[in-house]
Amino acid sequence: MAKKADKSVAIDCIELENLLQELVVYQKKKLLQCGQQVVPQLTEDDLLQPNDFLQLENHPLFRYEEGVLAGILTVQMAIQAAIPSKTSL
Repeated sequence: MAKKADKSVAIDCIELENLLQELVVYQKKKLLQCGQQVVPQLTEDDLLQPNDFLQLENHPLFRYEEGVLAGILTVQMAIQAAIPSKTSL
């Protein structure tokens, strides 16, 4: 059974959530910039379906940066699932 988090741990969890969100925002910008080097008219919405652009489909750097973003998002979701909800603190 999980222990109830004390207040100092909750603050650390909030800081961790904020840090992960900053990483997500940074990596999305980096991915967009990388994609725009290949497809100049690429938008943030296009990043949701990059396979619509054949130039990006097999572009190794774009795919790498896309994988980094996917990893950060996975960690973010795992942390959010593992920490107690804000209402129970």
